[in-house]
Order: sequence, then C-alpha cells, then structure tokens
Amino acid sequence: QVQLVESGGGLVQAGGSLRLSCAASGRTFSNGAKGWFRQAPGKEREFVAAISWNGGTTYYADSVKGRFTISRDNAVNTVYLQMTSLKPEDTAVYYCAARRGVVTTMEAYDYWGQGTQVTVSS
Repeated sequence: QVQLVESGGGLVQAGGSLRLSCAASGRTFSNGAKGWFRQAPGKEREFVAAISWNGGTTYYADSVKGRFTISRDNAVNTVYLQMTSLKPEDTAVYYCAARRGVVTTMEAYDYWGQGTQVTVSS
C-alpha cells in the first residue's frame, strides 16, 4: 500500500503563490505517474496537472497552464505543485494521486491523498 500526504495549502490573496507538496510512503514506486486534482465546493473533482515517472512529460489543465508547475523528486518520493498568480477560482481542496502506469489526465490513479485546502481571497 502507498500513502500520500499533501501539505502546503492555506489562505493566500489573489496574485499570490503557494507550493504544494505530496510525500509518498509505504510501498512506493518511482516508475509511476503522479497527478494533482482539485475539487471546489459544489463542483466535481477536476484534473490540474500530471507528470510522468521521470518528469519528461507533463500535462496541465488549460485553466492553470502558465501559472502552475508540477515537478517531482524521486529521491524523496515527493511531487510538488508550484502555484503562482493565484485566482479566487483556484480555491479548492487539492489532491495528489499516484499510479503505476503511464501519465494520464484521467482519474485513473491507484492511490489518492486526503487533500489540502487552498483558499484564494479576492
């Protein structure tokens, strides 16, 4: 089993930045994809960003492209989401996810974290 724990969420003003981290523990694997998803109040969970096992391929939702950057450090089993130019509509619970297969923007991930709240005030 793999456990994922997100951190770095919080309250920030519009235009500000936050860096989310997701640390994996347990029976971790470095040759799998990682992703970030988010769920705003009253809305369905949506894809944010994803990264391949070696970081060579990344995908972003159109709504965050150019503002968010996903990266990973396999040596410490951690994936990051650097968020800049934050907007009130970025307010959501952010979840990281991991899968053993190729990177995907779909919710076909094997393991999920508990989520971390990001709130952007206007």
